[in-house]
Amino acid sequence: MAAPSPASLPWIWLTLLLALCLQVMPLADGWQIWRPDWLGLMLIYWCMKAPQRVGVFHGFVLGILLDLIEGAPLGQNALLLSLLAFLCALVYPRFRAYSLLQQAVLILVLLGTVQLVEQWLRTLLGPFSIHLSFLLPSLIGAVLWPWLTTLFRVFRRRPAGD
Repeated sequence: MAAPSPASLPWIWLTLLLALCLQVMPLADGWQIWRPDWLGLMLIYWCMKAPQRVGVFHGFVLGILLDLIEGAPLGQNALLLSLLAFLCALVYPRFRAYSLLQQAVLILVLLGTVQLVEQWLRTLLGPFSIHLSFLLPSLIGAVLWPWLTTLFRVFRRRPAGD
């Protein structure tokens, strides 16, 4: 059986759902701040690689699923992931021309902006203190970006017969 095309919609949804699973995977106390924003990274990847197939709607649906799984106020993550997909659509023309290092810096800015909005929403919805540690997932995501894009580039170039 031939492998699915890397840009096919089932392949895209499979990778997004895998990222959702990694996002909600339980970790020991104190390790949550070191978890990269897997869902945000994968959403950015597909918004940049297949903007005609993945966009704000995908961010909204994944955000609703994340809200339901985490028990967060309904719409919080949907708003954040929709915002992330919208920001990706805004920077898409420039993003494709950047080197991997420049893309990683832009990923840091995109994820950091979404993390900042998330902290602002948490502060509005209840007592919550802000620490700069909320930017660690963004920083880790920016460091992982070159490896993630290289991995998916290898999958894309792999012949269908293997």
